[in-house]
Amino acid sequence: MIPMTLNEIAQVVGASLHDVRDPQAPVTAPSAVDSREVAPGGLFVATGGANVDGHDYAAGAIAGGAVAVLASRPVGVPALVVEDVQLAIGLLARHLLEHINPTVIGLTGSVGKTTTKDLLAQVLERHAATVATDRSFNNELGLPLTVLRADATTRYLVLEMGAGRKGDLTYLTGLAPPQVGLVLNVGTAHAERMGGRLADVAEAKGELVEALPADGFALLNADDPYVLGMAGRTRARILLYGRSAKAQVRAEDVRMDDRARTAFELVTPSGRAQVELDLLGEHQVSNALAAAAVATALGLGVAEIADGLNAARRRSAGRLEIVERPDGITVVNDAYNANPESMRAGLRAAKALAGTRRTVAVLGAMGQQADASRARHAEMGRLVADLRFDVLIAVGAGDPLAMAWAAASSNQGVAVHTVEDVAGAIKLATALLEPGDVVFVKASSEIGLGACARALAGA
Repeated sequence: MIPMTLNEIAQVVGASLHDVRDPQAPVTAPSAVDSREVAPGGLFVATGGANVDGHDYAAGAIAGGAVAVLASRPVGVPALVVEDVQLAIGLLARHLLEHINPTVIGLTGSVGKTTTKDLLAQVLERHAATVATDRSFNNELGLPLTVLRADATTRYLVLEMGAGRKGDLTYLTGLAPPQVGLVLNVGTAHAERMGGRLADVAEAKGELVEALPADGFALLNADDPYVLGMAGRTRARILLYGRSAKAQVRAEDVRMDDRARTAFELVTPSGRAQVELDLLGEHQVSNALAAAAVATALGLGVAEIADGLNAARRRSAGRLEIVERPDGITVVNDAYNANPESMRAGLRAAKALAGTRRTVAVLGAMGQQADASRARHAEMGRLVADLRFDVLIAVGAGDPLAMAWAAASSNQGVAVHTVEDVAGAIKLATALLEPGDVVFVKASSEIGLGACARALAGA
């Protein structure tokens, strides 16, 4: 954050000052929407929600060191009051960008955004000052909060951009116009909100490349036909990545070790180098190639990119997070979110990690799958059986029951159990697990199965 006085911020966002003793008081730290995360000298952004109203926490934020609150009404403590808090924080972020002018890198996709963002940040920060999206703060509030963490020293700003519906990326790229745009894939995430068809998802994701300037770069996944089809929607220079032979940034000689970690030869226009990822699953190759493609477009050499990927570690919780218990049980926590593509990749990665060990899958619902939801859950049940998982615990009513039925009907020998909720999953899994097991936990975030994974890991 570049230092700004409350009066300066008020002029940028069109705010009126309430209960402010010193309009020249400087804001010197980033902003936050969680009052517990406000740094001394920062701004607390009070937002309303279905269950929690940030305005109720304004006094606590000030007591914790916030200079003021960005709010939609007076709150009895120093506040910048605006009509629309979301619009105001976006205006402030855009103002900051115009003054520091970093290279803005936007990335989107149905799966893999956060892992790719974390990999890319770890490659770029070895080269120059880099700010990247924290966790998955990729929406209309999270993106400007990320921008406001940048300052005059920031050279690369890596922004994960989520799209729950058409128009979302147009809005986000308006706040932070990217010079580089990366599209990972087109899958069924948010299908319900976008019309249910992959073509509709592709239309929404392609808004990112439409926002790029002619002298920018569009990094497109050559292995995904929907992404490849976006080439005609951008003025920017195009660089293809993937395992396809036509990709300028590609992987050759892909192999996996006995811990399900992947290695490959990275090929870029500047040469070749060996990459050995410290991440679970073969699907991580595509994420690593995406990060490498961005770095290539920014002028980094293949050796520097490979060094960054080799040194990279998992940064975000709940994404194929592995915990080894003292009794030999391995918990694979992939419960941050779920859709068919990520569920498929996670199940395969866990099975590869297990080798000949006994495997248990604790699975809940995948949200936003529209009319195809029941069929897609049944598909996951069949995959559990086809991969020869020993045990399936399906959590919740509705679609998870379709998953359980499909697995039980497969005649592959999987022992299928159903439970009503997370508490039931914890109780049953704890009772069923045996020393040496590998247990894989996954569902959409609203199901709350992360609590199950954490309970099992800490047992």
